[in-house]
This record gives sequence, structure tokens and C-alpha cells, in this order.
Amino acid sequence: MPEFLTQEEIDSLLQAAQEEALGGHQQLRQDIVSYDFRRPNRISKNQLRTIQNIHETFAETLSYYFVSKLQTVATVNVTSVDQLFYSEYILSVTNPNCLYVFDIEGADGSGVLEISPPLALTLIERLLGGTAEQSRKPRSLTPIEQAVLRGVVEHILADLSAAWRSVTECTFRYNRFESEPDFVQIAPASEIVLVVSFDVSIGLNAFVMNLCFPTFALEEVIAQLSTESLSARHAGRRRERESESTRVLQQLLSVIEMQLVAELGKATITVRELLELDVGDIIKLDTSITGELTVAVGDKPRFAARPGKVEDKKAIRITRVLSAEDILLHGS
Repeated sequence: MPEFLTQEEIDSLLQAAQEEALGGHQQLRQDIVSYDFRRPNRISKNQLRTIQNIHETFAETLSYYFVSKLQTVATVNVTSVDQLFYSEYILSVTNPNCLYVFDIEGADGSGVLEISPPLALTLIERLLGGTAEQSRKPRSLTPIEQAVLRGVVEHILADLSAAWRSVTECTFRYNRFESEPDFVQIAPASEIVLVVSFDVSIGLNAFVMNLCFPTFALEEVIAQLSTESLSARHAGRRRERESESTRVLQQLLSVIEMQLVAELGKATITVRELLELDVGDIIKLDTSITGELTVAVGDKPRFAARPGKVEDKKAIRITRVLSAEDILLHGS
């Protein structure tokens, strides 16, 4: 016998179908992403991520350079990688500013290294022996200050070239200095440019530094960017940097002067014996004639040695490195 649906069951089915259709429509609307045809993204997210990795490597290398050159605590970090119209970038640049135009060898185009005036003045003051504890008000650089800072800029571009060398043989060469953004025309106003922003900390002060690349100049290079293909290269370069850092640290440590103290021995005497000491008296130490002396570096025992003479001068000869047990025994 066939089954018939009641009116309530029919209404329930229709309501469920309408809710399911509405839910699917809402899900479809959530998946829709707006696209601005006036502002096309020429670089994909994966390519942007790879570009960010390249410049993080550059920032790490530049941090080491600032520390050694300025003799103070300094860090450089990537804050953002954006795609903008060139007109938007130029409008965001303050006037006056420190804009260094560089040529991109191997590509038909130029880029801009933007160093904020407070950062430029701080670098100059540190290079000339100042402390640069207080941030400076923005102003134009004098010709002498430009000459002082040019060497730093050329080194920055060399580090940037080394970072990009993991993907291409692209070299960045210094071209000229400009203080006004209107005189820097590396791309049409409607051209999409890649802007990489950095946060530079020197001592207790933080500054801004930007890099601007026109996308048409790096179009062939950007098309080859792949995170997977570059991972092995970055790992190799990281090992090279660690090896170079180890070599530099060893070189710096080799010229550090530290106090070296050789202990001939110990003796215990009473206060009466101390008061009765006279010239020529002999105090017997607890070290035998054939025993080893303990040599301390920075108040910590590190070596065993034997006493002697070199050209009528008192000397010691290191015989071995103290073990952990010897150090504990000496400390007790």
C-alpha cells in the first residue's frame, strides 16, 4: 500500500530544502574574493614569500655589518613586502629624504634604496665617532655627509646582490643620490613596484629603510621564483654564513687580552707566624717540586702547568687542559 505524506511533512521538506539552498549560497558568497582590475597583483603569494625570504637573508647579513661597523647593538628586520603603484610609493616618501638610485645589471631598470634621514644621520655620527644616543631631526645631507655614507650604501648593495644571487646573477650598482622624491623617476606612475620595508634598530633607536623595485625590471627573475627550489640553496648559504661567523668570532677572540694567573701553591700560617715574618724567611707551600701548577683564566682554573725560566725570566709551560673533575677538585 503506497505511503502518502502529510501537509506538515511536505512543509518540513520544503523548509529544509530552502535552508540548504540558502546555506550553499552563503558559502558561495564567502568564497568570492574581490579583484581590483586597476591594481593587478603581478606577483603571487608564493613568489612574495620567496622574495621575503631573500630579503630576510639580506637583513641578517646587514645586521652583522652594522654591528661590526658601528660597534654597537644593531638589528635589521623585514616588516613588509608590498605591491604598489609607483605614484603611491613616491607620495609616501618624505621630503627631504635620502634616496639612492641603483642600477640593476642584467635587467633594464633601476631601483631605489630609501634610508630615512634620522637613520642616515645616526649612521654618519656613529661612523665619525659619536654616540648617536638621540635621534636627529630630518634634514638634507651635506656633500661631506653624502661622501661618508656612500661607502655604507655600496656595502648594502653588495649584500643585497649576494642575497639575490641565490636565484639569479643580478648585481645592484650605485648610480646617484637624490634628496627629493620628484627627481627619482625609475618607472611610470601607473607601474606596479615591489616595496620591501625594513625596521632598523641601532642602540635604543628604531628607524625605517625601504627598497623599491619596478616589477618590469625583475619580471624574468620573479617568474623563476619558487620556494621549494630555493630551500636547498638557502640552507647552503646559511651554513656558509655560520662558517663565516665562526671564523670572524675566532679572529676577534684571538686578539682579546685576558689575565692569566699561575698559582704556585697555598700555605696556612698563624697570625703570630705572620707577625714574626722577616726578610729571608721561607714559607713552605703545599705544592711539591715536581707537582703541577694550576693556571686560571679570568679567575677560573683551566690549565695545568710546570714552572721554569726563559732567559732568566720566570715562566710556565702549559702541560694539559684541566678536566671537569680537576676543576671541581680545585674549587673544593
